[in-house]
Amino acid sequence: MNQLADIGMIGLAVMGQNLILNMNDHGFVVCVYNRTSEKVDSFLQNEAKGTKVLGSKSLEELVSKLKRPRKIMMLVKAGQGVDDMIGQLRGLLQAGDIIIDGGNSEYKDSSRREKECRDIGLLYVGSGVSGGEQGAREGPSLMPGGNHLAWPHIAPIFHSISAKVDGESCCDWVGDGGSGHFVKMVHNGIEYGDMQLISEAYHLMKVALGMKAEEMSLVFEEWNKGELDSYLIEITRDILKYKDSDGEPLVDKIRDSAGQKGTGKWTAITALDLGVPVTLIGESVFARCLSSLMNERANANVRLKGPSNCLYKGDKKKFLTYIKQALYASKIVSYAQGFMLMREAAKEYNWKLNYGSIAMMWRGGCIIRSAFLGDIKMAFDNNPELESLLLDKFFINATSSCQEGWRNVVSESALLGIPVPAFSTALSFYDGYRTKRLPANLIQAQRDYFGAHTYELLSSPGKFVHTNWTGHGGNVSATTYQV
Repeated sequence: MNQLADIGMIGLAVMGQNLILNMNDHGFVVCVYNRTSEKVDSFLQNEAKGTKVLGSKSLEELVSKLKRPRKIMMLVKAGQGVDDMIGQLRGLLQAGDIIIDGGNSEYKDSSRREKECRDIGLLYVGSGVSGGEQGAREGPSLMPGGNHLAWPHIAPIFHSISAKVDGESCCDWVGDGGSGHFVKMVHNGIEYGDMQLISEAYHLMKVALGMKAEEMSLVFEEWNKGELDSYLIEITRDILKYKDSDGEPLVDKIRDSAGQKGTGKWTAITALDLGVPVTLIGESVFARCLSSLMNERANANVRLKGPSNCLYKGDKKKFLTYIKQALYASKIVSYAQGFMLMREAAKEYNWKLNYGSIAMMWRGGCIIRSAFLGDIKMAFDNNPELESLLLDKFFINATSSCQEGWRNVVSESALLGIPVPAFSTALSFYDGYRTKRLPANLIQAQRDYFGAHTYELLSSPGKFVHTNWTGHGGNVSATTYQV
């Protein structure tokens, strides 16, 4: 009798191929399917040659070659393509079989699909997969969520193929519904923030301090040995020292117009929907949008006035230390905001998220992997009900030690005319979060003045009242609503 596979894989792009080879390395038999059958043949004859990987020319053949309960992982383009594939599989699978979506699906789609599959007896899992092609091959960060009945069946595979840090797997069950893809979305949003913060540090070194790419590479190499130790700092070091064929830094020849695939935007929109001030990720998305306006910026560069000299005139070595402090403190704010968003989503969707476990999932294998995430895990281990990372003792001390440099960088950048939107919004959030009384009382009065939207008095919280501010209006108030 022919051997049955442990899991099926649909999709043979780079991520799919590398995950398959990763699974094979760990002793799992994988059966693969691709809409273009020639790609299956090519994969088996080349990349998968000499492995136990099985091929299939149709979904019917794929399903017939799987052990029960059948486990099928899809790595196809998010959106309608996922729904179409589920539609084709529904008639071929039986109750208890498992469908895993490993693409970058929108979390609300995953919630809907999980319910639709549950209604017909299928177990649906939406899993975030991070780490790029290298992570997929050597050990990614995996964030599975959906129908919890599927987890015991897929856990041995997922734990085996995921990245490991200090012997612990960078994979754990996230929660119900679309929680796995929600956590991946926040991961990607934080990734946007990290990249923007690093680019602002790079820009200040280049413009304010006049540093060359090779000098900056050495700085990032040094930073990568301390609290900023991370994958993104590491690759920034490598990028800055990379020379083109003419011996010049390649990075200086790249168009300053950043692309995006939408997950950062999803994070910002979700934050607005849930009323969570995830300001840094939002600014990072807008910074990419602004970067795309290259022709307008070229025109504005000639017509709009700013400081005549962008070079920093003080102690450059000290200012470089300040940039490092601003980067670290702003990074803390970014992650604090991301975890605030996950906490609010957990309340909204009744998810039971383990925040320390999520930090562990991100500690290795993924794009935002860093030593810093170990400190986040410890914070939630010490207090699982922690309201904000900013209130953990370790991070209180960290942000306090960065105050001088952080504020100096933001203020000097403004005086030099160098944009630092992520550094600036991080500091504004920090100051707003620690301010006992904000000026929103005036905003409430303004809203009541022009729209009779009512307000609460400090002495009577929860009681909404309206004032006839001009003496000419009526006493009828508009419907009270919260934003």
